[in-house]
Amino acid sequence: MHDTTNSPHSAESLVAIQPYSRELLPWFVAINQEWIGAMFELEDTDRKVLQNAEELIINNGGRIFFASHAERGVVGTCALLKKGERTYELTKMGVTEKARGLKAGDALMTEVIRVAEEMGIENLFLLTNKICEAAIHLYYKYGFVDDAEIMQKYGPLYQRCNVAMRYRGNGRRNL
Repeated sequence: MHDTTNSPHSAESLVAIQPYSRELLPWFVAINQEWIGAMFELEDTDRKVLQNAEELIINNGGRIFFASHAERGVVGTCALLKKGERTYELTKMGVTEKARGLKAGDALMTEVIRVAEEMGIENLFLLTNKICEAAIHLYYKYGFVDDAEIMQKYGPLYQRCNVAMRYRGNGRRNL
């Protein structure tokens, strides 16, 4: 591998997105337990999804993504969870504390949006909490907007949810 230490984008160039495989599933669980446990308490909804990810996400038409760093291994993850016909929740997005600043979140968001468009998803939403400021900034940057209808319909899934967002795109067609 060539030396990229002087490149301003060297850290992000070392992050690649990997699709789901059973071998990576423990990372999905561990990364989510790490970030949720650091900021909140694991809720029943979290436990259900993490313990049954393959069944609830993959086997139901969803996707799980992993951000892998060339030197640090798997550092981030997120999923597209099918909630209805052409309606998906962007869920369980987390990056390990040791990898913050490496742009793993940006890499995950870019891939999720690309795949969502490829899949023909018409309604892509997420649920979060206002104390997740860095994540919310990332979501705005990638074309998500606050949405009261999403909050009313899906917000009650989590006690910690006080922000609901829907993808509106960055000048592209709406999902």
